[in-house]
Amino acid sequence: METLEITPEEEEKILKNVFSSLEPLRLKVISSKAKKKEVIFKKIAGQFEQGKTYTEMEVNGILKPIYPEDFSTLRRSLIELGYMDRKPDGSEYWLKPNSP
Repeated sequence: METLEITPEEEEKILKNVFSSLEPLRLKVISSKAKKKEVIFKKIAGQFEQGKTYTEMEVNGILKPIYPEDFSTLRRSLIELGYMDRKPDGSEYWLKPNSP
């Protein structure tokens, strides 16, 4: 996973623009811009516990309240962007060790 240089000020601005709420986490829009995606998915990955395995249903249960419009895209993006991994059959998901 390539990390982009994002200043704390940039991160704060992005978080304010893309999330309607940070507590509880509520996403307004998924951006296609690399910096925004990194900030968004780093924040979302932070909702999962390091070292814990999740079923797809548990992952969906965490992601659906964040972005009910398309939580399956969140799940796929967490895998594609390298924050999470899963078994090939999709039966277990987990945060990768170097994730937030």
